[in-house]
Amino acid sequence: MTRTIPASGPLRLHVPEPSGRPGQETDFGYLHLSPAGAKRRPPVNEVPAKTIDLAFALIRVLDDEGHALGPWAPDVDAAFLKRGMRAMLKTRAFDARMLIAQRQKKMSFYMQCLGEEAIATAHALALNEGDMCFPTYRQQGLLLANDKVPMVEMMCQLFSNQRDPLKGRQLPVMYSYKKHGFFSISGNLATQMIQAVGWGMASAIKGDSKVASGWIGDGATAEADFHTALTFAHVYRAPVIINVVNNQWAISTFQAIAGGEGTTFAARGVGSGIASLRVDGNDFLAVYAASKWALERARSNFGPTLIEWVTYRAGAHSTSDDPSKYRPATDVQRFPLGDPIARLKQHMIVLGFWSEREHEALQKEVEAEVAAAQKEAESFGTLADGHVQSPAAMFEDVYKDMPAHLKRQRQELGV
Repeated sequence: MTRTIPASGPLRLHVPEPSGRPGQETDFGYLHLSPAGAKRRPPVNEVPAKTIDLAFALIRVLDDEGHALGPWAPDVDAAFLKRGMRAMLKTRAFDARMLIAQRQKKMSFYMQCLGEEAIATAHALALNEGDMCFPTYRQQGLLLANDKVPMVEMMCQLFSNQRDPLKGRQLPVMYSYKKHGFFSISGNLATQMIQAVGWGMASAIKGDSKVASGWIGDGATAEADFHTALTFAHVYRAPVIINVVNNQWAISTFQAIAGGEGTTFAARGVGSGIASLRVDGNDFLAVYAASKWALERARSNFGPTLIEWVTYRAGAHSTSDDPSKYRPATDVQRFPLGDPIARLKQHMIVLGFWSEREHEALQKEVEAEVAAAQKEAESFGTLADGHVQSPAAMFEDVYKDMPAHLKRQRQELGV
């Protein structure tokens, strides 16, 4: 007997839409949250396919009362937590001052990581010296958590002044610190992912112990280079961590446009044969614990890990963006995973070694440190006062022996 399929009308193209727009509150039910402490912590040699439950759940340690719960709760002392808090406060203070400096025309462009501070800082504290990060443009916390990185030099790069270590050849915020494990940031989306996997493969070929850590946003995972990186990481079991920072927005494009609707970005890793975790990115302890797990897995030759860090971009995409045009103004306050600094502060107070007074004192100390660094950096010039790199810098550090035609061009410029 032949079954008759009823006519369903013309085909319709599906275009994902966010659940909230200006004037309409966002329904964050699409996040599919899990209770703190509820998710298992598998052994580091777990078969990738068996991590599928963790790719669709959310690993959390801190509950709403500030208690650390479950198998992912790391064994860390008060000194470590204070160090983490300092790194987050320093990152936020740095961002706040540099945002104002851009508005004062002291630099051309800036991008802050407001609301995402826990991800880069906690991950940085989990790394070993010699590991290499391949960041995108919102991971300044990787550098600011490292006391060996001179903050004045970072600011000079932003101001493109005479002490800019990159001599004005990179857009502000695109830092480069090889000796501190921070690969040059590229403005081309997703290229850093194949570079990270390749670097990790090279480390394995050399029999080294160093691990690569690649970074990408939710929107850029739609790029072909991201999927190529997943293939190579899986095939060669590259010692690499693939960090997908899902802050819900790629400039004005909601994360569903990049493929986040009805699934997770962590699920892409499992589908590619890579162990995958989906983690509360505003939970400092969960970020640190998941980072340590993935690093141990990579160093033990069990292969790569993809981690989706679920967070919210509390500020604008950049100083060229106005988020009030495309998302509700109340989103930041209503985001269910809260503020990473407030959550760690609450946990430290619960443990009994922290207080509002101590927190305020540390915040003032950090703000003074950032202000002093800015004053020193501005003494070498800013975009506002014209103290920028000489045009002669265009001709330097390119050729060992400068070709004749470039010599002529330099002479014509009089530099």
